[in-house]
Amino acid sequence: QVQLVESGGGLVQAGGSLRLSCAASGIILSINTMGWYRQAPGRQRELVAAVTRTDSTNYADSVKGRFTISRDNAKTTVYLQMNSLTPEDTAVYYCNAYVVTRATMGPITNDYWGQGTQVTVSS
Repeated sequence: QVQLVESGGGLVQAGGSLRLSCAASGIILSINTMGWYRQAPGRQRELVAAVTRTDSTNYADSVKGRFTISRDNAKTTVYLQMNSLTPEDTAVYYCNAYVVTRATMGPITNDYWGQGTQVTVSS
């Protein structure tokens, strides 16, 4: 069974920084794209940033130049460095990963979600 465990959320003043981490564990063959999504009250969940296994990255326009996504060398942990935070960044942030595991008929890929971590930016 695969688990994604997030950490690093909290309360910060506008202009401040936070770093989110998400570690994958379980019987994992490999992990393809990992990403961060967020969902603010009354809004749909949206992609914040994603990074592929080859370290190609993609960012939402609203966070370009302020947020940086990265992975560790083992490719099982993803980070989101968030700088110059604004109240509009307040949301629950979710980690997502496309994980390859071993099944009876061979490797299969499923996407998994973390439990979410609250980020609150005060003005």
